[in-house]
This record gives sequence, structure tokens and C-alpha cells, in this order.
Amino acid sequence: MKNRTSGNRGFTLVEIMIVVAIIGLLAAIAIPNFVRARTTSQKNACINNLRQIDSGKQQAALAQRWGDTAQAITTIVDSYIKGNTTPQCPASLGQSYTYGTMDVSPSCNYTGSTTHQLAAGGG
Repeated sequence: MKNRTSGNRGFTLVEIMIVVAIIGLLAAIAIPNFVRARTTSQKNACINNLRQIDSGKQQAALAQRWGDTAQAITTIVDSYIKGNTTPQCPASLGQSYTYGTMDVSPSCNYTGSTTHQLAAGGG
């Protein structure tokens, strides 16, 4: 008995090159969008941390009867923040937050391509 085998057993070089080109094109489009989404997410998380610090400052000021120009004491303010610790900037874990005085919004020391700061009025 004779086995019938087709001469077309695999993919041709042209077909493989087309698939690789399509995958490369999709990656070239998707990777910058993923980077942009990650940067935006980190910025939003940092701003949320700044809101928590600002809220903790306001609660501590009421409890401790601090004036508008009083320097925020980090350990006291941290007791009003979830976890009882200063949050860390997700964009760069080595960066820290500056609490400042009661009349100044807290700030992030991150110096990347985007700024991490609260909008005027604490929100």
C-alpha cells in the first residue's frame, strides 16, 4: 500500500516572516501604551498618598491644636494614616514625602517626567 503524503508539511519562510512582522508591529504599538498607563497609575497612586498625608495632617492639627504655621510632626501625623507609617511613592521607592507646615500641602520629592503634586485646595 502506498502512503500518500502531501508535499506541504509546514509553514513557508514567507509565512513565518509575516507572522513575526505582525507580532512586532503589535508590540511596537502596545509597549508605549503600557508604559504610559503604568506612569499614569503611579502618579495617581502618589497623589492618593499625598491626599492621605494631607488628611492625616488636618486630623492631627485638630487633635493636637496646631496652628496654621505649625510644623507637622511626622510621627504624629503617621498615626492618622492607615498603617501608621509614611507612604512611599510608587514611582520610585527611594523617594520620600515632605509634610511641611500645616498651611502647605505635602509634596513628593519625585523628579521624573511627570510631577506628583496635589491640586490647589488639597484635591
